Amino acid sequence: MRVVVADDAVLIRSGLVKLLQEFDCEVVAEVGDGDALVEAVAEHRPDVSVVDVRMPPSFTDEGLRAATRAREVVPGAPVLILSQYVEVSYADDLLADARGAVGYLLKERVIDIEDFMDSLKRVAAGGTVFDPEVVSQLMVRRRKNDPVATLTPREKEVLGLMAEGHSNKAIGKKLFISDGAVEKHIRNIFTKLALSSEDGDHHRRVKAVLAYLRS
Repeated sequence: MRVVVADDAVLIRSGLVKLLQEFDCEVVAEVGDGDALVEAVAEHRPDVSVVDVRMPPSFTDEGLRAATRAREVVPGAPVLILSQYVEVSYADDLLADARGAVGYLLKERVIDIEDFMDSLKRVAAGGTVFDPEVVSQLMVRRRKNDPVATLTPREKEVLGLMAEGHSNKAIGKKLFISDGAVEKHIRNIFTKLALSSEDGDHHRRVKAVLAYLRS
């Protein structure tokens, strides 16, 4: 994978670059501010960008805003936010175009390197991966007349685990149900959210997760 790394903390950025290189990724640019991130994405068209939320000059939400701008310059550019903080407003903006290829993980909760690399690959491939805490905070602001509200509690559990990037088999193990049961719940979710089979299972899965996160 070709990767852009955006983090103003030099030691953290250097460590992440080294880690990615150990997994045979090509780091095409490493930057420390939002404007440089947008320029790097426009120039290199990476497979995915790993972006911190808080960068210069105000150290609030520049990273998220820059990631949103980068996806406007290069539509659908895959972005994985890796941060200590949850910024809900701009996370909503990242989800707004419904293209997928977005993720949001919390640094202190990444405890397995292989899981992190798997998340990075999922985002690069157009999928979505969100930390459970990010999902929880996004869920606080549900809209009225939300089709997600028609899902059963079990279907919401399944969709929540899909949002965290789990495969069908992993969902079955976590909920102690069969693979067939998981597939049935997912079919029901697609039906209730009016997702057409013409989109294919991968795109329906992404759209279902985005509907859930934006509900």
